[in-house]
Amino acid sequence: MVSEIDFTELYRMFYKRLFHISYSITRDLQLAEDVVQETFIKALKKIETIEEESKVGAWLSVIATRTAIDFVRIERKKKGILMEKEMLECLGKVMEQNVEEEVETGDLVEQVHCAIRKLTMEYQDVLLLKLGHGLKEKEIAHVLDLNPCTVKTRIYRARKKLKLLFLDQIGA
Repeated sequence: MVSEIDFTELYRMFYKRLFHISYSITRDLQLAEDVVQETFIKALKKIETIEEESKVGAWLSVIATRTAIDFVRIERKKKGILMEKEMLECLGKVMEQNVEEEVETGDLVEQVHCAIRKLTMEYQDVLLLKLGHGLKEKEIAHVLDLNPCTVKTRIYRARKKLKLLFLDQIGA
């Protein structure tokens, strides 16, 4: 059994060697630093088990190798998800919600739908295809088997009637 080993001297003598061993296994500078620190902590706890002072370097190297392998296994189990910077920034932003505006918008949408139901079927059809489904005039003409000019005229007249319905509602 070795008597009185100066641990500070051991650290100074073997730090570089243990760091190189750790880095060669982990391929990460910070992780290699952690491995070296953990190696010396383990060695300090079991220093009394050393029988020959000449084998301290080999003993520390074995501890470092096993500790590095353990660290790599632990890191593999973590399996973090890589995120792009934009995604992280998006997640970090505070959502600004204005409940009042959402309620008002919902009410307005309901009023528009109610007003559209008051129109004749020919106007309802073109408006629902235009506003509800986002179709263009030519596409609406094809669906309803109408002339594109007729579709444009109906959309114009339907909007005009909607405007009058809303003005009457506001006035009432």
